[in-house]
Amino acid sequence: MAFAKRIAVRRSPRHKPSQPAGSSDARAAALEAPTGHERRLAAALLAWFAAARRTLPWRETYDPYAVWIAEIMLQQTQVDTALPYYRRWMERFPSVAAVADAPLESVLKAWEGLGYYSRARNLHRAAHALVESHGGRIPGGLDALRALPGIGAYSAGAIASIAFNQPVPLVDGNVSRILSRLLALDCDVRQPQGRALVWSAAERLVSGALHSGGQPRDCNEALMELGALVCRPRAPQCLLCPWQADCRARQLGDPEAFPRRPVRKARPVRRGVMLLAQCPAQPSGPAWLVRRRPPRGVWGGLWEFPWVERQADEESAAALCAALLAEAGEPAAGEPATPLGHISHGLTHFQLELDCLLLVLPGARSTSAEPGHPLRWATSGDLAALPLARLSHKALALLSRHRNGAPADASAQGWNLGKRLPTG
Repeated sequence: MAFAKRIAVRRSPRHKPSQPAGSSDARAAALEAPTGHERRLAAALLAWFAAARRTLPWRETYDPYAVWIAEIMLQQTQVDTALPYYRRWMERFPSVAAVADAPLESVLKAWEGLGYYSRARNLHRAAHALVESHGGRIPGGLDALRALPGIGAYSAGAIASIAFNQPVPLVDGNVSRILSRLLALDCDVRQPQGRALVWSAAERLVSGALHSGGQPRDCNEALMELGALVCRPRAPQCLLCPWQADCRARQLGDPEAFPRRPVRKARPVRRGVMLLAQCPAQPSGPAWLVRRRPPRGVWGGLWEFPWVERQADEESAAALCAALLAEAGEPAAGEPATPLGHISHGLTHFQLELDCLLLVLPGARSTSAEPGHPLRWATSGDLAALPLARLSHKALALLSRHRNGAPADASAQGWNLGKRLPTG
């Protein structure tokens, strides 16, 4: 295939110097003229997109702010999942300035449930940078976009091409999958060689779209749409694909064999105990002990019911919970601890297995810690307002089942929970 031969000798556009925002015509002129085959591929893709494109709110105006928020939300998140979050976000934060003016905790609360919370923290940081350096407006140049927190090669290309219709490529997981199948790339597209080939192919398609009378934004959106609707990771709908006659992976008889992936190693399992400590008799209602996570890392800046990891097999749940109470300045009174059940949660690099304990502490102080302290007592109203980590939502579901009379998870019963916490 001529297309495959041409991209094999080209470098990834990721490594090219970007141009100022006003240089769209210069950038288009700099694109290498496409072959007839490349123009035909682009034309077929654009024709398919014109008939199959979904109606999405950010496509109504292509407002740069709306495109920015949508693209950040759609990283590692499907459209159907992101849409309700997007609509609520735009109502709560209708502009860059609204994000910059909001406390980080409000931004995290609006993001709650979408995961990968560094995206929300970076949005907040980027909004401040946009207000300070760009008058609250989204820039169109790749250099200016890449200088913003949370904006990488993909996001910069997406905003520049979709919001500003600049002739630049973009590559996300969908695009990598489609082009690796189209070309039957026998390499890992996450590694430098494969990544360069995919970026070069994406650039060739943008050039083909331009020389076919199409728009860069339509070409890039069409690629992402094709990956979402047709060229899916599993059970791709090849008969609906505008490139079915050109797809080398289909010709080889196994599209799902692409992209090539190394064998995944099993994720290590980490085990621990989560404590739902309640102080019941308070004027404003029962209070719960919660902890704020460090600003960086997994669930950075979110609140959670405190938990602790087991470091040794002989560590009992009672001892671990006593350590958590000691951290909160509460005596480890000998009240009965009730097993609520078991939580399993998969993260990128490990599997977390936690057993949940309910402990009622009638004598707890239930006073807020000093400002900045990671531990505090929170009423039910506080819990509704705080951005909670996913683990804590799972724990609340266990608590709800317990209160409704459902039996505790049997796996929790057999994990040496201990009958009572040790007395002080």
